[in-house]
Amino acid sequence: MAHAAPRPLRADAQRNRQRLLDAAVRAFSQSGPEVTLESIARAAGVGIGTLYRHFPTREALVEAAYRNELGKLCDAAPDLLDRLPPERAVRAWMDLFIDYLAAKRGMADALRLVIATGANPYAESRDRLYGALDLLLRAGAEAGTVRADVAVADVLASLSGVSLAAGEPDRRDQARRLLDLLMDGLRYRAGS
Repeated sequence: MAHAAPRPLRADAQRNRQRLLDAAVRAFSQSGPEVTLESIARAAGVGIGTLYRHFPTREALVEAAYRNELGKLCDAAPDLLDRLPPERAVRAWMDLFIDYLAAKRGMADALRLVIATGANPYAESRDRLYGALDLLLRAGAEAGTVRADVAVADVLASLSGVSLAAGEPDRRDQARRLLDLLMDGLRYRAGS
């Protein structure tokens, strides 16, 4: 017997789910893995029953919150290309990447608890990140504004380095300067 696909969430249920995910990222980042689920529900403006309907366990909430942050980052790539020239889209995505890593770092303790249960919240991270950045870099190369000889892995490693050096909120000016330097190195120059 074939299983029916899950029904899509009603608009209000989708909004509640998204508010819970956003509140969870903030709470786990600011207060660590021991933050109460009740406080997350309260911050999202919903009852605890609503939280449990969407996320039956703390681990399910943590993993979904992390995957949501990853999804927002990766899904931004085509949206940025729709709105901006490729070179500017790459640079805008870099800022989003720093925000993503800051949220991931803030949620590190909570994510470690998820991993301890045997789950792997990072299972699809690498492929999704590579796909999003590859899309951006290829668009820049096709437009003739970004070097075509740049490896996605090298750019991701560079972005991770910037995040480690200057990813804290009080160091965002330095992060912007470092990202500008990285972007300058990615620009195509005739004769190079």
